[in-house]
Amino acid sequence: MAKGSIKFKDSVADFERISKDIKGRKFSSIYLLMGEESYFIDSLCDQLSNSILDPATQSFSQITVYGKDSEAGLVVNMCRQVPMMGKFQVVIVKEAQQLRGIEKLALYTKKPSPSTILIICHKDKGLDKRSQLYKSILSGGLIFESIRPRDYEIATWLTQFINSKGLTIDSKSSSMLIDYLGTNISNISNELEKLMVSLPSGVKAITDGDIEKNIGISKEFNNFELCNAVLSKNMMRSLTIAEHFAHNPKNNPLLVTIMALFGQFKKIFIVNYLNWQTRYRGAAVPSDMELMSILKLNNIYAIRELKQVATTWNNKKVFEVLGLLREYDAKSKGIDTGGATDRELLRELLLKILI
Repeated sequence: MAKGSIKFKDSVADFERISKDIKGRKFSSIYLLMGEESYFIDSLCDQLSNSILDPATQSFSQITVYGKDSEAGLVVNMCRQVPMMGKFQVVIVKEAQQLRGIEKLALYTKKPSPSTILIICHKDKGLDKRSQLYKSILSGGLIFESIRPRDYEIATWLTQFINSKGLTIDSKSSSMLIDYLGTNISNISNELEKLMVSLPSGVKAITDGDIEKNIGISKEFNNFELCNAVLSKNMMRSLTIAEHFAHNPKNNPLLVTIMALFGQFKKIFIVNYLNWQTRYRGAAVPSDMELMSILKLNNIYAIRELKQVATTWNNKKVFEVLGLLREYDAKSKGIDTGGATDRELLRELLLKILI
């Protein structure tokens, strides 16, 4: 896909389609792999590198250059050479965003050699779609645009990624990983690959214990457990977790904790508002599947738990809590803290929410 404004889910779908074509040995003469999320770019480049030529031919007919060490004219000359062995030669340009005179590649891409497959890996940002280079590749090659996921999109991808490896993961374990690793897919993939290698033979489910043992995230003291403690109004448990966070600030940044709490209370507010519309405006009661779509959740059990929790929080209080979380979001960034530490700020926030 290379037209219009694409989303992360489009990148995932395109990635799967291109991977399938590679396995079926359906190759394009030119690949432009570009965008912010490096995981998909690196993965497709590796798949192409390992699939087009056999190992014996690669050393003679596969060339890899790096943008910072090269320039476009040299790449064009390489692409126009005749393969030393076999039917094709492969030219891979990594870190192409640093290639000097990159626009000159259009001299080649407008009329590519039938015996060369050119792979351009352009990270961090996309190539200018108004450029002649982009337009010529769009016309005669394949363009893949790699979009970074938003916070609410990463959980679905993570579950699908783990399922593709023949494993499952529960919502708590997924939340632990996302809170700790963020939305950087490369980091998540690397940590999961190491974790999966360490799993005993025959194990099919990744648990919070596996994550604690192999990645170092506590299964008892994490944002998932803190959110549960706050939503169940368990002050002692909430403050105990907060104290653990204070002793491990690097692994438990205050801003991430506030974002996790904000996400949960925002969902409760939406559930309560939909219930209010049903009671007072005659709106249809949304099904669990509809709520999954509205709240961007992929777990039916999480929806049912959320609906139950929402009955214990009225929206007047939830609105107040959301205001507190916005206030402390600013404080976590150093605004109007009054000299308070992150430890003191989190404890203060929890007391205001729960009292």
